[in-house]
This record gives sequence, structure tokens and C-alpha cells, in this order.
Amino acid sequence: MDLSRRELLTRTGQAAAVATAASTLTIGSAQAASAQAGSGVRLTQGTNISVSRSADGKWLAIDLVTAIWVLPAAGGAARKLTDELQDATLPSFGPGNRIAFQSYRDGNYHLYVIELDGSGLRQLTQGRYDHREPAFSPDGKQIAFVSDRAGSYGVHVLDVASGAITQLTGVPDEAAAPQWSRDGKRIIFTVGNAAVDTVTLDGKRERLVTAPAGFQLFGAAFGPGDQPSYTRMRPGQAELVLGTTALVTGQDVFGFAPRWDGDRALYTADGKIRWYANGSVTDVPFEVTVPVRTARPQRRTRNLVAGPVKGIAGPVVSRDGSKIAFRALNSLYLLGNGKTTKLTDGGYFDSDPDFSPDGTKLIYASDRTGVAQLWLRDLNTGEDELYAPAPGAQTTPRFSPDGTKVAYVDQDGQVWVVDATGRRQITPTLFQPGRPTWSADGTVVALAAVKPFSRRFREGTSQILSVDLVSGELKYTEPMPFRSIATRGDDGPVWSPDGKHLAFVVESVAWVVPVDAKGNFTGEPRQVTHEVTDSLAWHGSDALVYLNNGRLRKSTLDGKTSTIRVHLNWARPKAPEREVVHAGAYWDGEAQDLRQDVDIVVESGVVREIRPHQGRADVDASGLTAIPGLIDAHNHWHLRGRQWGARQGNLWLSYGITTVRSPGDPVYQMVETREALAAGTLTGPRFYATGEAVDGSRVYYNFMRPTLSRAQLDLELRRAHELAYDLIKTYVRLPVELQRAAVQRSKVPLSSHYHYPAANLGMDGMEHVGATNRLGYSHTVTRQGNAYQDVVKIFTSSGMSMTPTLFHSRALFTEDKSLVTDERTRVLFPPWEYDRYVTDANNAGTPASSWSPDVLRGWVTFALAVHRGGGLVICGTDAPLDSPATATHMNLRAMVKYGFTPREALITATRNPARWLGLPLGAIKPGAPADISFVEGNPLADIKAAANVRQVMVGGRLHSVADLLKPYQKQAQPLSTTDALDPLPSAENKHWWHEPEWSEHVCCEH
Repeated sequence: MDLSRRELLTRTGQAAAVATAASTLTIGSAQAASAQAGSGVRLTQGTNISVSRSADGKWLAIDLVTAIWVLPAAGGAARKLTDELQDATLPSFGPGNRIAFQSYRDGNYHLYVIELDGSGLRQLTQGRYDHREPAFSPDGKQIAFVSDRAGSYGVHVLDVASGAITQLTGVPDEAAAPQWSRDGKRIIFTVGNAAVDTVTLDGKRERLVTAPAGFQLFGAAFGPGDQPSYTRMRPGQAELVLGTTALVTGQDVFGFAPRWDGDRALYTADGKIRWYANGSVTDVPFEVTVPVRTARPQRRTRNLVAGPVKGIAGPVVSRDGSKIAFRALNSLYLLGNGKTTKLTDGGYFDSDPDFSPDGTKLIYASDRTGVAQLWLRDLNTGEDELYAPAPGAQTTPRFSPDGTKVAYVDQDGQVWVVDATGRRQITPTLFQPGRPTWSADGTVVALAAVKPFSRRFREGTSQILSVDLVSGELKYTEPMPFRSIATRGDDGPVWSPDGKHLAFVVESVAWVVPVDAKGNFTGEPRQVTHEVTDSLAWHGSDALVYLNNGRLRKSTLDGKTSTIRVHLNWARPKAPEREVVHAGAYWDGEAQDLRQDVDIVVESGVVREIRPHQGRADVDASGLTAIPGLIDAHNHWHLRGRQWGARQGNLWLSYGITTVRSPGDPVYQMVETREALAAGTLTGPRFYATGEAVDGSRVYYNFMRPTLSRAQLDLELRRAHELAYDLIKTYVRLPVELQRAAVQRSKVPLSSHYHYPAANLGMDGMEHVGATNRLGYSHTVTRQGNAYQDVVKIFTSSGMSMTPTLFHSRALFTEDKSLVTDERTRVLFPPWEYDRYVTDANNAGTPASSWSPDVLRGWVTFALAVHRGGGLVICGTDAPLDSPATATHMNLRAMVKYGFTPREALITATRNPARWLGLPLGAIKPGAPADISFVEGNPLADIKAAANVRQVMVGGRLHSVADLLKPYQKQAQPLSTTDALDPLPSAENKHWWHEPEWSEHVCCEH
């Protein structure tokens, strides 16, 4: 079956992997190709670079800005061996001055070799598994490496002549960075960053070192006398160790294997190549010149003002095909007989409807009681009633075929089935699972769930997870070999009403596969659509309804398509014609000091004049300071959007944040919310956003688009442009070639997690100081939180933005928990989010905390160097991975604590992100939108005053904090909840990757 599915994929061309043939590349051609792309930037330091030394001692090889360079052993100008598309790292010299390295050129890590002069480039491994961290054996006949080809990262050995691979260690290891003993008989490596082991070529293991509590171990090698040498690290401390003795302390040792020459060790630290010998350290100078694109196109984000509704979220079809229900403009709608009827009033967050089998009722989730609960709407009478309330959130409900049960997902990713007898948990905690679907006989529930390739690197494929409600069996099934269901949301699997097929989206188009009663595939998946396809629902058992770039479409299984007219439009409401606000003081977004006692004249939502106070004002803010509304330039509204509900918009505003930018969200949830906010049917800030990030062959979050070919990339960009994305984010596993193609073909700004070659490709920004990276570490910031001249220079030269997202700002809770205890936080956080927030704050400064002031200091120092060097730093938080709204202020406070002036910090949350968006936001001046936060105190003197918001204005519409709190102030969980029954055996957690999205800080460990 696997073979025939692969043949099917090849025939369609829709899921073809990117294949770039490796060709011989000389040093000269690599340098010439680079020189054409942009102006040169001279680099003399490297962040998280590794080094290797030739056997004859004459040459060094380093990896800098994702290329392999060689330089004389004494130092000097380096020569580039590989081009940008090769994405090459971790060089290892072998005999004859051949260099092995790892390359991500084709979308998986593979091993390559190249000669010292740049000739003879040859790929040694291939396939859909990753092959990493090569090390030549002393005789050059073998290469040790690690790979996830056996179910976790194990040590393998490649015979260079034959290509044969031998596995030495395997499950449950998570091995890293193998190095050979001098006699070529043993290999040393780290295990899970917690131990150092050796293995012989016949598989005999020995543990040499176990990490002390609170430490991690990196970069093991055999030192003098075959003692283990490695980096021992914790926040604020990185040491090069030999045996049990720390040889190098007080430096930012990078954690790669040192290269020993007798009693001397070659290693990298503090941005430099260094020798350690006899207690002293000497540097090996180097310099390279890399091209950087310094002219970035001026792209202006468009403000939507009116149009047909494109934000149609979660469409479902009644069993008889006569009605379609969906969410739009913050309400539920019913489409039938060519007429669209509004079902709910839009005051709260009503979402994810599903029809009862007889079509007379809708089950849906609503936060009208304070948190998302299930409600049942009688479509004949219009009456609503709570359905089986539970202590936590209830989201994405789905009726069983007989209408007696409902499956739903809670805030921790656990799937439950509820009926008249009570609630029963049927899965363990899952990481952002999709919406459930039922088999025709009601005995199996299926949904999309991620299955990683290894514990060491979190990415995997989104597969079909089925739960047998009779036996309690839980089973994963690939939709196709090494392929993912497009997103874990509404892209399937969806069971046909007759139980004979499952439908799902893979690589942006719909497929159906025949299945038996338990969901086992009985044939091959067959492609049904050839256009961008999202949010599948069955229309009978012979057709699919889906979304295509804002249109509701229908396709029969033989490919005949038609459009279903929704007949909905929206328009931005008119702002008040004229208001005069008397402010005790104001900051315009630029000045060094406040201006006192002014009137801000606002007409039709725009500031027309700022004048000395005179006469009577419409709004009395005479005891307050007016500052530009803050902009949080990195958050994900719908990462936990269903759990947060409508309260999220109120929370942002209550803390003075009038604009947010999302670099990744489920696309139709995003478009629906963007239209609802613009139309005034949802309260909240201005919302600029993208849909799912464009990712590569493996994914992690549910809102990533696994993209494997240029043909599919064209579909992704078509969706982005037709749905008017404000930006596009390319994510962790997308190869450089497709990243470059996205830049060339996109009409909107682009951002990613990488600074290079992004800065030369024409990308507009980098998110985070150095978060999730396919390397497993960052080339922009070290594990100690430091960035060096290479990174700062590239940012300041290119003009590409950086968004710090200072997760470690929570370390400051040791000094001040005022944002935690603030009424706005207590009222507007969902209860479980608030409980976790309090725990996190109380743990600050203790061993239970993940957050380090040492790392935070390094991150802020990095951002400050970019800012004062003329680079573009824009404030963002990655909320809700950090906390919405409060994290914005924690970021600002962290900036000021470690070097920014309050004014400089505020500029990163006003003028700078407005500049990135190309909009006249972030200022109080004539012609600017009237987005104003009214605070107590002077935030230019005390940054904490920026959080003391009492009123906030967005586009001339004024909100008091009291009004924003009111909808949730008196609400509580239902007093009685449906009884919880014994969980099914399938709910037992048997896999390490079954965890709630909030439990691991994998976003921010680098």
C-alpha cells in the first residue's frame, strides 16, 4: 500500500517533494553567486558557530550564516565553500582535507562531503528521515552521525565507499553530536542533553557522565587520556569541562565538541574561535564578507473597510444537505433555500456549530457563561439551553450519528464524549488536536493529531488518530506516507455519513479514502479537488463542501465543482464625527518629554488637532496622560482562541494595546476575527494577521501548512493573496529554496525564524531573538542569551526587523507581581489560564521556574544593540504562549531594566511596528488614527505607568476599563456540571508527545 500511495503522489504532482540536485560548487562560484545578491557586510564574530581542524593542522572549517567556510589555521579571511541554498552547518574534516557537513537543501537534513577547494560536492544520505551531525572517523572510511530513521535519534555509522549504514544505538535514545576516539574504536555522544555515553562499533554502551541537577551537557569529545570533554551549561554559566574539571569558565562556550590536539583544545565561545592551552586562552581571528539586501520594498498594509464576507469559519452541512451552518462576523449563521439567517447576536464567542442528525438542532460552543461551554439551539423555536456543562472549556463539538452523544475537546486537548449518563474522557491530553468525527455506527471517534519523529526535535506529521470506543484502542494512521493532514483544525479527517470514506486535506487539496467501519484504509487516497481547499464537510456521501479562498464551494467526488452563495457583506461602522478630549498630558510618540494640558480633537476616528486646552471637552482625561495605543507585533489570536473567546479583545484593550499583529493563525478563524473587529461586531484592537505559517515537510503547531513543492507553494500564496493576508510567515522546516520563491512571488511582507540568508533573500523580519530552529539551536542567540557582531551587523545593515518576544521577562515576577494581581488580569483571563499564570509568577526565582534573568539580560542587550545601531526592533510577545496583554508590559519593563530608556522601549511598541506595517499608527498627531491609551502617571519616567490604563480609544471609539471588564465580571462556571465517568483505556497517556500545548516551553528555549 505504501508503494502505491507514493506512486499516486508522484502521478498527481501535488505532493512532490522539493528535489534540488547537488552539483559541484567551487569556492569561486559560491562567492560570485553571493556577491550578486546585495551589498557586502564584514563579519568578524559568529554566534553559535562550530569549528573543525584539518588533520594536517593547516586549515579550519567553520559554519557561519548557514554556509561552510575555510580559513588558515592561524586565522584570516575565510573562503566560502557552499551556497545559500545548501543551508550547511557542522563541518567535520576528514583525511585528505575532505569536509563532511549536514545540509538542509532538500527539506530534510542529509550528509554531504566537499573538497577543500570547493569541488566534489556529494550527497551521502537521502530520504524522508533526518541525518545530522557528521563526524569523520580517523581513517576517513566511515562517518558517524545521528538520525531519527529508527524512531528516535540514534548513533549510526556510514561506510563512505559503499553507502551502507549501521545503527549502533536506538530507541529510546535521543543521541546528539557523535565524535570518534583516536583509535576509531569508540564513539562518544550526548544523550538527551543529560548524559555522555560511548558506544563501540559492536554496540557496547558505557555511561561516562551524568549531568548535575540543573545542568545540561553538550558537545562531547574524547580529550587527553580519552577523558570525556564536554560543555556543562545552565543559565548564566557555560563551562568547557575535561573529566570533572572545568577548564574554561566565565565565557559563553557554544556547546560544540572541542577539537583536541594533545593538551590543547580548539573551541568556540563569545563569538570567537579559541585555543585553550595550559590555563590560557588565545583567539584565532577570522573575517568573512556576506551579501545583505539593504533596500527593502515599502509595503503598506491595507486597512479593510468593507466587502463581501470571506471569514467563513467551520462550515457544516445538515444530513439532508438542505442547510449549512457556519461562523462569521462573531455570530453563527444558517444558510438554507438561498437565504442566510443570523442565529446568535454576536455578543460573545459562539463557534463551531454541528447539526443533529435530524437537522432540527445545532450544538455549538459559546463563552456566554464566562468560558466556552456547549449549547443546544432548537432551530424551530430558536431556544438555547446548556448541554452537559463541564468544569473547563468545551470546544469543537460533534454529534454522534444517532444524536445521543457529543464529542468535544477541552482546553488541555483532551477529547471527551458526553451523553445522558455523563462525560467520559476518551484520549489523553493531546497537543492541539483537530475536530472530532464519528464513524457511521458511532463506535469510533477520529481526529487529527501530531505524531513527532523524535523527542529531540518536536516536529512530525499530522496523522489520523482513531479511538475505538468499544475496545479503548488508540491508533495513529498516516494519511499518506510522510504526509500531513493540512492543518489540525477543520481539514479533516471527516467521516462520510455512510461510513465508507474519510475525507481530508493534504497539501492544500482534498482527498478521500475508502475505509472500513473502524476507519482502516481499504484502498488508496484519491484526489478530489485541484484548487485551494480548506474546512471540509460532507454534503451527503457523494460530495464535499469546503472553503476556497473565501468562497464556499461544493465538489462531487468526481470533481464537478460549484459555488454556494453566502450573501453576506460587512462594512466598518462610522466613527463619532467629532470629539474633544482634554488630556492632562500627552506623548506624541516621538518627543523626549510630555506636553501638558492639551485638547486632542478627533474627527471621524482621526486626530485632527492637538492644541492647548480651551473650554469644555467631550471627554475628561485631565488627570491622565495620553500616549499612542500600543502595538503587540507578535501574537497568535487563535492559538487558544476558542478557549479565550470574546474576552481576549477586551483584555488587549484594557491594557492599552490597540493594535495586534499575528504572524500565524488558523486562516479562516483569523479572517473571521479580522472582519468582525473591523465591522465592530467584536470588541478589540486592530488586527493585522496572516493565516497558517508556510512550513516544510514536518510540522508541530496545528496552524502550520506543510509545503513540499513549488506547485503547492503557489496554492499557498494564492490563498494568502486572495484572502488579503497582511503578511506571510515562513516557518521552521521550509527549505531555503522555497523561502526564496515565497519572497519572489509574494505581494505582502514576509517574516520567519531566521536572519540569514533571509536578510539577503529579501525577507522583511525575523520573529523572536532566536526561537525554534530546525538546527535545534539558534544562529542568532546562544543558549546563554547572547548575540554577537555577526547577528547585530546583519540586522542593522539590512533593515530587517527583529521581534524579541522576551519570554524570560517572567523572571521579573520576583520583583513585582502587580500585573498578576491586577483586576483586569483576574477577570479577563480564563480561570485555568489565570491559575497557571499565578503559579508561574509564584515560581519565579525558584528551581521550579523556567525563566532566567541572566538569559533575559542577554536578550535585551541583543535587542538594544540592534535598536541603537539603527535596526528595527518591534515589540511582540508570542501570546498566548506568553500571556496576552500583560506580557507586552512585562517586555517593556524588561527592556528598561536592562538598558532601554522608557522612551526607547515605548518606541518599539508604537512607532517601529507601525513602520513595519506601513501604517500611520503609533503616534498622536494630525492625520493619525485616534488610537490612544489614557494612563495614570508618566510612562517616560516610569515604564510601569504604561500599564495604568483607565480609558482607551480605537479609531475614535472610547472604552473605559470598567466597561471592558463588565461582561465577565460577574460570570462564573455553572454551579452544576455533568458527572465525569471513568475514562476509557484509550485516555491513558502511553506516549511522551501526549501533552497540553501550554506544558512545554519549546517555543522559547533557544
